[in-house]
Amino acid sequence: MLGITGSIAAYKSAFLVRQLVQAGADVRVIMTPSATDFISKLTISTLSKNKVLVDLFDEDSWANHVMLGRWADLMLIAPLSCNTLSKMAHGQCDNLLLAVYLSATCPVVVAPTMDEDMWHHPATKENIQKLIEFGNKVIPVDKGELASGLVGDGRMAEPANIIKFIEDNYFASKSLSGKKAFVSAGPTYEPLDPVRFIGNHSTGKMGLAIAEELYIRGAEVTLIMGPSSINLPENGIRSIRVNTAEEMYEACTKEFDASDIAVMAAAVADYTPVEVAANKIKKTSGELVIELKKTKDILKSLGEKKSSEQVLVGFALETNNERKYALEKLKSKNADMVVMNSLNDKGAGFGTDTNKITIFDKSGKEASYELMSKKEVAKNIVDTIIQLYYA
Repeated sequence: MLGITGSIAAYKSAFLVRQLVQAGADVRVIMTPSATDFISKLTISTLSKNKVLVDLFDEDSWANHVMLGRWADLMLIAPLSCNTLSKMAHGQCDNLLLAVYLSATCPVVVAPTMDEDMWHHPATKENIQKLIEFGNKVIPVDKGELASGLVGDGRMAEPANIIKFIEDNYFASKSLSGKKAFVSAGPTYEPLDPVRFIGNHSTGKMGLAIAEELYIRGAEVTLIMGPSSINLPENGIRSIRVNTAEEMYEACTKEFDASDIAVMAAAVADYTPVEVAANKIKKTSGELVIELKKTKDILKSLGEKKSSEQVLVGFALETNNERKYALEKLKSKNADMVVMNSLNDKGAGFGTDTNKITIFDKSGKEASYELMSKKEVAKNIVDTIIQLYYA
C-alpha cells in the first residue's frame, strides 16, 4: 500500500510505483487530495494497474479503510510531507490515507521530504521520534538541491534506495533467525590524562554496517561501539558504548558466551599508558616519555574459549604484507574468518563510506572484492558467514 502526500517529490512516486511493480509487488495507491496537485491519478493508476483512491467517499462507493489497512504486507508513505507527518504523530484522521494508516496491521515505512529548515525544526524532530516510537520505520532523507533552491537535508530518498530499504528490512531471507550475534566497532581511546588520549581514526561505520546486516538477516544483534560520533541504530539492535580497550575486552567477553556469531571489527589499541596522570600534563622544556603496556588481545582471548558451534570473525587492517599478516592472524587467533583490508587501497581506510576487502576462512578459501560501499561489504561478509556455517 503506497501513500502519496502533497510534495513536489511526488513525481518520484511514478518511478517508485513502476519499480515496485517490476519487482513483483501488487501495488495499491492512496493519495491525499493535495498530492493530486503534484501528480495525476491517471499516471499512478496506469503504472500501478490499480484504481487510485483519494476520498473516503467516492461517488456512490465507500473505501473501506479497515480492510485496506489489513490488505497490505507493507504500507509505504513516500513522499511523506511535513503536514502529514505531524498528523500521523498526533493521531489525526482527516483523509483516507490517515484512516488507512491508523487501521494498518502491517509494518509502516515512511520516506519524509521537506525543506532543510523544516526538517531540522524541533517540532519535526519530535514528530519523527514519535513515529519511530510507534514502531514505524523512517527512511533517512538525502542531502542535495531542494525545491526552494537551497542545498541541504530534506530530499526524499531515491526510489531505488527506498526499494532496497524495503527488501533489506522486510523481504530479505531471515537465514540467521534464532541466532545471537555481537559486533565490536569503532576505536578505543586510551587516556594519558583527563584531556588527552591515544586513539585512531576509526569511525565505526564498518562495524555498524555489519551489525545492521546481521539484524536484517534475522539475528539478535548487540553492537559494542567505541567512542564515535556516528548515530547508533534506533531499531532492534542493542547497543553498548565503551571507551577503552579494557572496557571493550570486558564487554566482548561478557557477550561472547551467549553468542553464536562474533564479528570483531573494532580498531582496538594494542597499547595503553602504564599510568594515567590525574591532572593535565603540562608542557615543559624537556622531552616527554610515556611508558606503554600491552592491552588484552580480545580476538585471541575469544578464540581460545570458542566452541565448535560459534563463529568468530576477525579484521586485519594492514599497511604492508597484508595477505601474510591476515593469514597469520587467522591461524594464531583461532578465528573462523578474517576480513583483510589495506590502507594502501584508496577508499578503504578509516572514515570512508567504502571499503575493499579480502575474506580468508580457516578451510583455506579466499575471496577478494572490488571497492564498494560498506553496506555492500557488510552484505558480502554476512553472506560468507551464512554460506560457510549456516547454509
